[in-house]
Amino acid sequence: MENNFNLSVILPLHTTLIKDFDEFFKKAIQSIISQQVKPNELIIVHTNEKTLVDYLSNFDFSDLNVKKILFEGESSFASQINLGVEKSSSQWVSFFEFDDEYSPIWIKNVRKYSEVYPEVDAFLPIVIDVDNKFAFAGFTNEATFAANFAQEMGYLTNDMLHNYQNFQSAGMAIKKSTIQEFGGFKSSLKLTFVYEFLLRMTYNSAKIMTIPKIGYKHINLREGSIFWDYKFGNDKLQENEVKFWVSTAKKEYFFVNDRNIKYTESV
Repeated sequence: MENNFNLSVILPLHTTLIKDFDEFFKKAIQSIISQQVKPNELIIVHTNEKTLVDYLSNFDFSDLNVKKILFEGESSFASQINLGVEKSSSQWVSFFEFDDEYSPIWIKNVRKYSEVYPEVDAFLPIVIDVDNKFAFAGFTNEATFAANFAQEMGYLTNDMLHNYQNFQSAGMAIKKSTIQEFGGFKSSLKLTFVYEFLLRMTYNSAKIMTIPKIGYKHINLREGSIFWDYKFGNDKLQENEVKFWVSTAKKEYFFVNDRNIKYTESV
């Protein structure tokens, strides 16, 4: 069997001006290089920040097949992911963050499970969450195996998402055709674009299965990250704002196309 899988890893990048960026990025890329089964390509969707462009030009990606795509205009994680999906030449795509790491077995397991469960549209990893000091903080996506949540063990459903929002799309492997049919991340959703995306997928009967093996390491609330700023920084959200974005996601997932959403204090 060939030592690769028909999958593109999509990595959005905004800037290098982040504490310990080089250390994080090197570990992240090494986790792709170290895969027991390699992806077809790594797609980096980046801004035109000069330090970032120079950094990527000089970085050693080893034998990875790397495609660098400049995102023109005002970018966001959601919009960069969507462009990466559009430019992907693979059957499957996986969303990746520069400060996270894949388990060496992750893509290998996705390939195995896709062969056994061809009807599944997306596979979630069990995510190890660590805090900003790299201490273990918990697991994410494992709730699909809990009897109190899962109607069908190991599968993520729309009903589960309405009752329990703690699911992570980072590391997810999903069929490109599924995203094309039901749409990608909605950039108009400031905080809950991942949650709305999962709601929309499950509402449209996409089958999402969690692979019961550790597949991804995620830094929970890294200082300087988007969600850190929403929780602690200058963009800190108040409780009513958080409720608004969760409520908005629950209203928006019926619509495939992105729409402009105007914030209001009323929840």
